[in-house]
Amino acid sequence: MNPAMLIIDDDPSFNAILVRTLERRGHPACGALDPQAAIAKAREIEPEQVILDLNLNGSSGLALIPQLLEIVPDCRIVVLTGYASIATAVDAVKLGAIQYLAKPVEVDAILSAFEEDANPNFDVAISDEPLSVDRLEWEHIQRVLNENDGNISATARALKMHRRTLQRKLSKRPVKN
Repeated sequence: MNPAMLIIDDDPSFNAILVRTLERRGHPACGALDPQAAIAKAREIEPEQVILDLNLNGSSGLALIPQLLEIVPDCRIVVLTGYASIATAVDAVKLGAIQYLAKPVEVDAILSAFEEDANPNFDVAISDEPLSVDRLEWEHIQRVLNENDGNISATARALKMHRRTLQRKLSKRPVKN
């Protein structure tokens, strides 16, 4: 049985864990770490569903959407990113993605993105409150940490923060808002 899901993410650990988790839940999956391998794998298995990282080692995952849809016109693509923005979300959907999710994301959220109708849900409540400064700081730290491939020392230097201070902030749970 060919895997029905293709995970395209340049982080080998994240990719392997996601493939394993999906398979344990009964969703045959395989992974690709770069655009060339992703296209080759898509031609080989013709996946029904694709989980696509926005940032593939410095290149945009969005460029893969039209190529994937050319290979498998009916495949459903969910874009994951640690660099969420309205502009890239709009671009992803315009190119043919069915959903755009910000990392970190639960596997249940990914699976429900594939199950939902292609029509967006306009009944989602929108908060009147802006994000708190603590939450903005947490998200910025996570983004810079991701840019530095999880390297705490490099992230601390980029944030102009002492390494121990950064480790203390990372040991706490993210602030809700």
